[in-house]
Amino acid sequence: MARTGLVFDEDMILHDTGPHHPERPSRLKAIMQALEDAGIILPRVPITPATEEDILRVHSRDHLEEIRETCERNLDYPNPDTPMGPLSWRAALLAAGGAISACQAVVNGRFDNVFCAVRPPGHHAERDRAMGFCLFNNIAIAARWLQAKAGLKRIAILDWDVHHGNGTQQAFFDDPGVLFVSLHQHPHYPGTGWPFERGAENTTLNIQMPRGSGPEEWLAALDEKAIPALAGFEPEFLLVSAGFDTHHLDPLGGQNLESETFAHMTRRVTGLAGGRMVSILEGGYHLEALGTSAVEHVKALQDG
Repeated sequence: MARTGLVFDEDMILHDTGPHHPERPSRLKAIMQALEDAGIILPRVPITPATEEDILRVHSRDHLEEIRETCERNLDYPNPDTPMGPLSWRAALLAAGGAISACQAVVNGRFDNVFCAVRPPGHHAERDRAMGFCLFNNIAIAARWLQAKAGLKRIAILDWDVHHGNGTQQAFFDDPGVLFVSLHQHPHYPGTGWPFERGAENTTLNIQMPRGSGPEEWLAALDEKAIPALAGFEPEFLLVSAGFDTHHLDPLGGQNLESETFAHMTRRVTGLAGGRMVSILEGGYHLEALGTSAVEHVKALQDG
């Protein structure tokens, strides 16, 4: 079995999005309870909150300061779908820092792979704006850390959230050292992720999934399109934007995956990059489905 670690901190639950918001604190509680109910006890990776240096590798100084001020002064952010409060600043630093800490633990050989149960999510956050429930782009910040501090030259990012990771694509569109592969529902929010968006040296691959696609279609897309591209890139490290909102019960989705599908998807990619992999929570808004899907994902990580 693989050595699998967990990133989680109770302070990320304190990110308050207000009543009835789908990206709510109970998401993390559901995951942790489901892991406990399944008898899965993973060693925790200690988290160092992200520094300004970490965040500024991806985001502008203006964006960082706007998020800090909005949180600390409890202001309304211009994008109403991405609320934040006084405790959101620490949660956002922990989420981004947790992704970095996970990568550091794998690079240092403590773990083979790590699952990051973090919020707020990140893949919609662009250089100069928060959107789609995301304040900072956790996975992009982690990838830039791998380049800057671990000296890695070829990093792959696989995003299987139901929504296209527009912020992640933007961050690496002109970087031939990062391959970004996204499977996402089309048409759907945020309206990006077209096949003709290819990036530097064809290092962006967008795979659009029609509404109502099920396990057979998703696994075929992985086998026939995503995995050949990932394997051909020969990455030194694999990052996964693990959204579970493609589950058939998800209220914001439109896909027909089962919880077990995430185990099949995970097993197909754990052998890439020499097994060095960090997955980072993105979407997933039906609490029971989120919990069972995360359990299946973690079991597959443990299988290596």
